[in-house]
Amino acid sequence: QVQLVESGGGLVQAGGSLRLSCAASGRTFSTLAMGWFRQAPGKEREFVAAISRSGGSTYYTDSVKGRFTISRDNAKNTVYLQMNSLKPADTAVYYCAASVPVSTNAYYTTGSQYAYWGQGTQVTVSS
Repeated sequence: QVQLVESGGGLVQAGGSLRLSCAASGRTFSTLAMGWFRQAPGKEREFVAAISRSGGSTYYTDSVKGRFTISRDNAKNTVYLQMNSLKPADTAVYYCAASVPVSTNAYYTTGSQYAYWGQGTQVTVSS
């Protein structure tokens, strides 16, 4: 029903920036709350950022506040994660996620609240 494809990952030095993109299929993108998660080596998957269906509400995990920005362009069926001032601790596979269609401007912060997931894109930050 909804397919998500991430892109934009890569290898950067500490202090650098990357912008991740997540392209979604389907006609219902503007009704989906979207999120980004990451999984570092040896760690559990963790929530990174979320955005409501219209983009009017966003939320970030404490470790990325002030450095990462989530945004979306509903006309392009795309959600973005701008990552600045990257640290080695940000090294992980980053996953894009989408909720089922929603009728509110809510955002979600746990994996169980999302129905669709991308394949992931590797972000490696060297020191």
